[in-house]
Amino acid sequence: MSTQVLTPAHPNGTAPAAVLPAPTALFPIPVAEMRERYLALYTGAVNDVLRFNYNMHATSLPPEFAPLRETMKIAGLAFTVKGGPDITTEGEFEMRAQMLEDLHPDSVVVWDCTGDTVTSQWGEVMSLAALKLKCRGAVVNGIRDTSAILELGFPVFHKYKANTGMLGRFRMYHYQKPILMGEVKVQPGDWIFGDIDGVISIPQNIAYDVLIAAEKILQKEEDIRKMVESGMKPTDVVKNGGYF
Repeated sequence: MSTQVLTPAHPNGTAPAAVLPAPTALFPIPVAEMRERYLALYTGAVNDVLRFNYNMHATSLPPEFAPLRETMKIAGLAFTVKGGPDITTEGEFEMRAQMLEDLHPDSVVVWDCTGDTVTSQWGEVMSLAALKLKCRGAVVNGIRDTSAILELGFPVFHKYKANTGMLGRFRMYHYQKPILMGEVKVQPGDWIFGDIDGVISIPQNIAYDVLIAAEKILQKEEDIRKMVESGMKPTDVVKNGGYF
């Protein structure tokens, strides 16, 4: 039986809110298979499916989020965190530790940092704790302990590196609630997919169908590639159902 964890009150005085239980993946296939198949895709194909098949034009997180290593990719269920610049420290360590304990397997922790450009919200020990819980990556503004994260091989998409820790400069307000990442609303349990071209959030209820459609695009593009490599003129490629 799942339990609810109460978070401390927001420093502005609002009442604490209950943390949602870990999301349940309602896919026709196991989440592990979803991950492996998404990791074989690229974000451009997924973006095309969302735009053309679903008329969804706001699915890409801000383009400043880049993989720590170009080969890093992430795929999994969004575990959302909200925080911001704040000099208060009471209960901050405890809340951060509880958040890490509540990470679930195949999650990707996504941080709404309220525009912070100064502090690092993620580092070596948090990466190690996340790995132990089979969390599959993090999307966060600032990181430090970069060399150690690289050695761990934990996939991180970040905006900047900073040696300034968050204690006394930044704090978490709550987690597992909807957050806004640029123009994209991310719900706990939405599907997160990222590669060298950026990060996309896909509503959980269509994530499997988007996977199937994106796989078809990859096959189509393989056929187009063969036409181009054969020497076929671009106009003839289009006449034969291809595109550029």
